[in-house]
Amino acid sequence: MSSGVSWWVFWVMSVVVILNVEYNIVEGGAFEETKVHIVYLGEKEHNDPELVTASHLSMLESLLGSKKDASESIVHSYRHGFSGFAAHLTDAQAKKISEHPNVVQVTPNTYYELQTTRTFDYLGLSHSTPKGLLRDAKIGEDIIIGVLDSGVWPESESFNDKGLGPIPQRWKGMCVDGEDFDSKKHCNRKLIGARYYMESLFRKNKTDSRIPDTEYMSAREVLPHGTHVASTAGGSFVSNVSVNGFGVGTIRGGAPGARIAVYKVCWQREDGSCASAEIIKAMDDAIADGVDLITISIGRPNPTLTELDLYNQISYGAFHAVANGIPVLSAGGNYGPDDYSVQNIAPWIITVAATSLDRWYSTPLTLGNNMTLMARSAYKGKEIEAELMFVYSANEMTSAAKGKVVLAFPTESELTDYVTNLSTVQTEGLIFATKREDDLKVSEGIAMITVDYEQGSTMFKYIRTTSSPTIKISSAVALNGPLVATKVAEFSGRGPNPVSPYVLKPDIAAPGVGIVAASTPEKMGAEEGFYAESGTSMATPVVAGLVALLRAVHPDWSPAALKSALVTTASKTDLYGEPIFSEGLTRKLADPFDFGGGLVSPNKAADPGLVYDAGAEDYRLFLCASNYDEMHITKISRTNTLYRCPSPRPSMLDLNLPSITIPFLKEDVTLTRTVTNVGPVDSVYKLIVEPPLGVKISVTPNTLLFNSNVKKLSFKVTVSTTHKSNSIYYFGSLTWTDGSHNVTIPLSVRTQMLMYFSY
Repeated sequence: MSSGVSWWVFWVMSVVVILNVEYNIVEGGAFEETKVHIVYLGEKEHNDPELVTASHLSMLESLLGSKKDASESIVHSYRHGFSGFAAHLTDAQAKKISEHPNVVQVTPNTYYELQTTRTFDYLGLSHSTPKGLLRDAKIGEDIIIGVLDSGVWPESESFNDKGLGPIPQRWKGMCVDGEDFDSKKHCNRKLIGARYYMESLFRKNKTDSRIPDTEYMSAREVLPHGTHVASTAGGSFVSNVSVNGFGVGTIRGGAPGARIAVYKVCWQREDGSCASAEIIKAMDDAIADGVDLITISIGRPNPTLTELDLYNQISYGAFHAVANGIPVLSAGGNYGPDDYSVQNIAPWIITVAATSLDRWYSTPLTLGNNMTLMARSAYKGKEIEAELMFVYSANEMTSAAKGKVVLAFPTESELTDYVTNLSTVQTEGLIFATKREDDLKVSEGIAMITVDYEQGSTMFKYIRTTSSPTIKISSAVALNGPLVATKVAEFSGRGPNPVSPYVLKPDIAAPGVGIVAASTPEKMGAEEGFYAESGTSMATPVVAGLVALLRAVHPDWSPAALKSALVTTASKTDLYGEPIFSEGLTRKLADPFDFGGGLVSPNKAADPGLVYDAGAEDYRLFLCASNYDEMHITKISRTNTLYRCPSPRPSMLDLNLPSITIPFLKEDVTLTRTVTNVGPVDSVYKLIVEPPLGVKISVTPNTLLFNSNVKKLSFKVTVSTTHKSNSIYYFGSLTWTDGSHNVTIPLSVRTQMLMYFSY
């Protein structure tokens, strides 16, 4: 599911390249190109911003040889929240200044160079120097990804089949002709399947489908969602990509060698776009067609449906796919950051949360007192210097606001009024203080900028304590690398699991903010065929592409083994070793209810050491433990005889998940987990436990010995609490290590002495 922006319609999701190019003469009379570089110096050495700037100029003067050159070179001086500056430098000068003992990092100003490959570079899968999983999987060669979504734009270059061999012989699917979709013309060796499903949308007399005329009665889609998802998962290499006329380089999907089969199950309809009947049919077809995995960026808002609710199209159909050895990935939903907001919670599904990347585009706002705030949104335009004023409501934007920059704290319903008033009041810009958001917004011409409440309060205090408040709005700068903290996106659905609290959800997290992928021509701002979008819809196909690579390397692994490999090797930190935050009304360190096992680490997942495996029968026993009716279990199992649960029914805690979640701990409980060795045959694993606060964890045995005869071993975990009253969830981890593999599962425990208590 994508996280959209419903207001400020004239804001454009765009990729902008600012070329500040000059040339310096170097030794031998040659000319060397200069470009903007960002020099990061870390914590300030002075509280006086003027002294900080002076130190920046001094550093540049030492590098460039004169005060004049230093003054002409510097672009921005970052001197309040941290110390650093942006300056026009040659690559050689940038390298030299990076060697200065006070410099933390120097990065080129890759201004708005958003690209899908950035996502996979961030995850350690660079196509420019393929190694590890990407190389071993032969970029996903011949893996077939089934995409259930809103269709496809087949002309997109992301679906070119250059360099691909014949369609795998095991493929039994088809391309179906329809409106503006010719199977012989639009399908190829990349886009090997295209079906569409609409039968249940018609009335019994085959009329009145309530599908608008603007829709294509075929697998082709109008507004992009399925196209974006499919190209993110398995799009081909596309070079010289442009967005809004600006070049952004080469992009690709996670498994660029994979084949794509599209199943259109969603339509542009007012009364519901994705019918459960169509979804189950499409999943059924996908199983028969021979797909290797299924990705579904579809969900439902709360109340979340149970695993066996016949209206739960994804969970119900996914069970069949998983029972046939086909992993199913689905979005965790965009209803975060509230607790219990995660969707697609069945234990047999890989549920994906969304994180940001190590890159953002921020607008410097310099107040008259020389304090600089870095806004969350990007402004592209000329520098603005004006008086700053505060208004309580849009109605206060009278002629007094003309020529000024206006600060406001609007509710979402008031935003339209502010935008409307722009047509009558010629302000220099609008600054909206709102809750933190994860959509990349770019304003061009008129400055329309968002800041968070803390920054807004700082600006408000400045206005109230200053007789003539002023502000300078500079053009946005690119912040990259460790400067930009990786975080779980605010919109990403959060646990605990609202239906089965013993099952941790989400399972894993991946980048889902500002992801650039293929589009349709109808998408505003995507005239060049690509655009940026945010949502768990975008994170899910990122993981789908990685699962495609894992399937290519480990074709015999079960869906549960693949999920286990992702979860147990995931990272709790970003690629720079910094902790991952969880965005919301307040920011905190991410925990398992935010990102499951953590941020996906694909190269580690290819060699996890041990896996927590499970199959269809394990899930049936889980349903028995969940007190589902045996008839329901029989229906989902597709057996001819009534399925009988064991007596007594098993414990929900004993499903062999790569996690342990105990929501109602009062007395000691003991549970069992089983691990399968997929690493070196002769292996010895030792135990490392980080218990949740106030919780005691005892594991027997605490050493696991594997050899040619012993490939699976079980262990028992006893959990007890020292808390004397109801508590919140506390988190820890349990790790098996052989010195090279660290197989880690998250622990989530809450003490509940009383289930219900009122006062």
